[in-house]
Amino acid sequence: MELIQNTPDLSAYLAADEVIDHHHPLVRRTAARLARDAEDSYAYARLAFEFVRDTIPHSQDSGDPRVTWRASDVLEQGTGICYAKSHALAALLRAEDIPTALCYQKFDVVHGLVAVRFNGAWHRQDPRGNKPGVDARFSLDGERLAFAPDPESNELDYPVLYAVPHPAVLDALRAAPDRAYLWQTLPTAL
Repeated sequence: MELIQNTPDLSAYLAADEVIDHHHPLVRRTAARLARDAEDSYAYARLAFEFVRDTIPHSQDSGDPRVTWRASDVLEQGTGICYAKSHALAALLRAEDIPTALCYQKFDVVHGLVAVRFNGAWHRQDPRGNKPGVDARFSLDGERLAFAPDPESNELDYPVLYAVPHPAVLDALRAAPDRAYLWQTLPTAL
């Protein structure tokens, strides 16, 4: 599948905003701590991915009722669903000047991922968190995502790479007082 930037301006995939708030002190401290153990930007990207995947539980898996959506809140509260974890990873990567996009898949509901840009190409990554039956890994050599869409079940990969969260995703996150409510209002398509 060919991934398509929704804006040709690569600097948009480095920008900070209210959601991907990579200028926030907690995001900066976390990025600096991870960068100390990385010999280059590839190693940093892998470390940041593994940090988000492994140390921030997916709230559905852990039973956490809180809903987070801002990257700094995900890091502070240590919880989030796929979208929120993707926002946190995007902030950590952008904090170290690694172009990062948000992208999505469609299953019963929309699933959130990121894509990182290395060597002139985008590479999708899924920081949702592993569990039995899910083994997502950081990879620049072929995708190692949590889930593969089944076209016969009307599942699909959306090819668009967004510089900011899709409005349907962000609206659902912001409106949800808790995860139970969010689960009833997750977008089913973009």
